[in-house]
Amino acid sequence: MRFLKASKVVLILQGRYAGKKAVIVKNYDEGTQTRPYPHAVVAGIEEYPRKITKAMGAKRIAKRSKVKTFIKVVNYNHLMPTRYNLDIDLKQVVSAESFKEPSQRVTAKKAVRKLFEERYNSGKNRWFFTKLAF
Repeated sequence: MRFLKASKVVLILQGRYAGKKAVIVKNYDEGTQTRPYPHAVVAGIEEYPRKITKAMGAKRIAKRSKVKTFIKVVNYNHLMPTRYNLDIDLKQVVSAESFKEPSQRVTAKKAVRKLFEERYNSGKNRWFFTKLAF
């Protein structure tokens, strides 16, 4: 599908992360040998940062600004594209090899988390870091 490109923000529709926002890292329109269906590697937010007020101290703000991430291979049928793009380059962090071993997956998730938290703290892409209200 020509509109499901890298860095497009999507919503996960099925499974454990249903209703969560994610960004496409790499897309496979034709499928692969192991997965013969159109799919995408996505990195998303499992737990969104919490609300912050002026009265809170720096330590509490830092704790509430944490993001829990996930990386996953998802069928196109379970993705809903949005009009938003996230201009973070995740290709170096998440690759096909990231899914081969659990330890590589953990390091990739930590790297994605670091990038997402930097972007959140900079104040850009506000919509991506807010929980979906539905």
